Amino acid sequence: MTLTALIAEDEPLLAASLQAELARAWPELHIAASVPDGLSAVTQALALQPTVCFLDIRMPGQTGLDAAQALAEDWPEGAPFPLLVFVTAYDQYAVQAFEAQAVDYLIKPVDPKRLAACVDRLRKRLADRPGASPVPVASTAPALSDESLAQLRALLAGPAAAPQPRLEVIQAAVGNTVHMVPVDSVLYFEAADKYLRVVTAEREHLIRLSLRELLPQLDAKVFWQVHRGLVVRATAIQTAVRDESGKVLLTLRGCADRLTASRLYAHLFKGM
Repeated sequence: MTLTALIAEDEPLLAASLQAELARAWPELHIAASVPDGLSAVTQALALQPTVCFLDIRMPGQTGLDAAQALAEDWPEGAPFPLLVFVTAYDQYAVQAFEAQAVDYLIKPVDPKRLAACVDRLRKRLADRPGASPVPVASTAPALSDESLAQLRALLAGPAAAPQPRLEVIQAAVGNTVHMVPVDSVLYFEAADKYLRVVTAEREHLIRLSLRELLPQLDAKVFWQVHRGLVVRATAIQTAVRDESGKVLLTLRGCADRLTASRLYAHLFKGM
């Protein structure tokens, strides 16, 4: 089995240093791509399906955690999900979170001894995979496991943010007119390029606000994030049907739209 890796690091010198250290610590590992940002990391990882991804936490556009979330949501069903190693400048919370979730991590600048220990763990994890048998069987290839999903969910949750006032009205501007949209009338919010779609039973609005900025202002018990770019009012969900890939197809009350919840958030939809 050919072992491949993707490096996502926006600092060229650090990317080159990591690649050189990996060549010494893990000669049989081939660097399939080295990219400078999170979006390129997702695109290249989906195309190349590497064995391991080394993801810098802080990158332009998408963070390493954002990229990991995108991979978890868009990874082809049945394909072996890459082992993830997060690379970070020293951050006590991040290190504690990675250790608690048994996720591999490296602190910049990468120490050769620490990298060697990380490589050793990665090798052992690969050896334990069902597909590592002398005769690989496609059906036993380790795709994204429930354990990996749980680890990513815990990391994405991050430290508890300071509470913010609950948003009660969305002010959506259209030309010279500002539509005052009560939050309790919103069925769902969906990220759309640089805008956010605000969908009610009557119509939709576009606002210049990111989902990341909006989420702390919403009641998480009322609005559920079901995809990296989608937040839905829980009481608006009529049915949730899980498909073979693990995604969940949602129908809504008072709206003909059909939405999809990713595997990362499928755990929200369980019978009582």
